Amino acid sequence: MVPPRRILLIFNPTAGGSRRARFDQVIAALRGMSCTLTMAETHRPGHAEELARAVSASEFDVVAACGGDGTVNEVINGLSGKDIALGVIPLGTANVLAGEIGLTRDPQEIAAALAHGPIRAVHVGTANGRRFTMMAGIGFDALVVSRVSLKLKKLVGPLAYVWESMRQVSRYGFQPHEVTIDGVAYRPVSMVACNGRRYGGPYIAAPDASLGDDKFHIVLMNGRGWLSVLRYGLALVLGRLSAWRDVELVSGREVIVSGGFGQPVQGDGDIIATLPLRIAMDPDPIRLVYPI
Repeated sequence: MVPPRRILLIFNPTAGGSRRARFDQVIAALRGMSCTLTMAETHRPGHAEELARAVSASEFDVVAACGGDGTVNEVINGLSGKDIALGVIPLGTANVLAGEIGLTRDPQEIAAALAHGPIRAVHVGTANGRRFTMMAGIGFDALVVSRVSLKLKKLVGPLAYVWESMRQVSRYGFQPHEVTIDGVAYRPVSMVACNGRRYGGPYIAAPDASLGDDKFHIVLMNGRGWLSVLRYGLALVLGRLSAWRDVELVSGREVIVSGGFGQPVQGDGDIIATLPLRIAMDPDPIRLVYPI
């Protein structure tokens, strides 16, 4: 059993309802485990990254991102170059990273992981230099993320993305992109570079991907129009996305997307860059707290 950890909790104080209740239960459990806790509230987009950047390894053993994958993304970028472990308290819509490592929403399990869980080195990607943990995507995928209503997302969760997909599918041109993966050229309509198996929550997009690998599993989608969007959505839910003939799964360490100047790039469910794009593995792994 590791000694009590010094934990900085970066959280959004506006979180309410069941999320706030879960957060409070985790805090109570951590205090019962004799952990030293420091609270840091976020007040604007990007603030979690600023708070993480100001952290010193002499002060804390773990920085816990308390929120969704967007909060995790901000924190890992703020922790770049620091020898401090990342912890997760899943309070967001999808919580893809939490699901990938097997962390549930049970407050006692979350607290036990933060207090005593093993810390493992995992690889993260970069999109034009900005880190991401789970995935980075272009095309229709990224367009929907860029247009989804945050207000609606808070009200209905993942259904906000379904609604925005329906709104955008008749407007989007579904033009191919010039993509090069480890020197080999492709022309997909949409692409998602996966650093782990999951996408959008519990759904498996890249079955063989792993946070422990130093390569991506890239999903290349060539279908156009609303029927393809529907097919891909259903296949993702069923865990059979790559079974379609117009979907290709390729592994690689570097992805270059030429052209498409200014088009959005989504990473971990938020817009983190614009085209043109270079995706690569960050040479410095992060230290991630896993559940017991």
